[in-house]
Amino acid sequence: MPSIQGSTVLIIGGSSGIGYGVAAKCIAEGARVHIASSNEFKVNSSVQSLKDTTAGGDAPVFGHVCDLSSRDVERNLEQLLSAVDGPIDHIVFTAGDSLAIAPLDTINLDMIHKAGQVRFAAPLLTAKLAPRFMRPGYQSSLTLTTGAGSERPHPNWSLIAGYLTGLHGLTRNLALDLKPLRVNLVSPGAVVTPMWGEKGPSDDLKNHTTLGKLGTPEEVAEAYVYLMKDTNATGSCISTNGGSLLV
Repeated sequence: MPSIQGSTVLIIGGSSGIGYGVAAKCIAEGARVHIASSNEFKVNSSVQSLKDTTAGGDAPVFGHVCDLSSRDVERNLEQLLSAVDGPIDHIVFTAGDSLAIAPLDTINLDMIHKAGQVRFAAPLLTAKLAPRFMRPGYQSSLTLTTGAGSERPHPNWSLIAGYLTGLHGLTRNLALDLKPLRVNLVSPGAVVTPMWGEKGPSDDLKNHTTLGKLGTPEEVAEAYVYLMKDTNATGSCISTNGGSLLV
């Protein structure tokens, strides 16, 4: 399987959680890594932390600030892609905001638009812009992120589940529209990340898996790196959910 050593990887949402795990894994495999998120302090802190993972603290990792929540999201993404030196080999999109979980009778049009801005519109616009900045050919890839909520319904998840499930269809169609650039999707279950707050995820979540455990960013990162390396994978989804779809 091809190596990603020497590849240029951009991780949108790479300052924490799963994205940070992907960045650390890519650095360990010899890639040049660019991370982006909306919080400048977190970006700078994460860049330093990632540098510290290598001997001498000189890992080739670079940080960028990009706001995906504004009306100028397309322009912000274009500026981000332009800021990465040279052609990009792989783009990973792990950015997300709080899940729009709400009773159906409280949903309005503004909520619908807001719920899809970061998790659906931003990756679609990334795909629109990507070919101008990526190395052409099937060796390059764009990997998006959904979640187990796209495959199993939960009460009050109708709003966000629509977007999570839509990413499956979006991925398949982008793989056709952007060929031979490869486009794939990762669908994690509950993962221990800062998204859960200081207390972390509840122990009850572990009981909704067959493994009795939640995923870690380091484990889930393997799925993204695999999809970068497998030059025969496109339009595909890897689900890494601890068996949460089985119980």
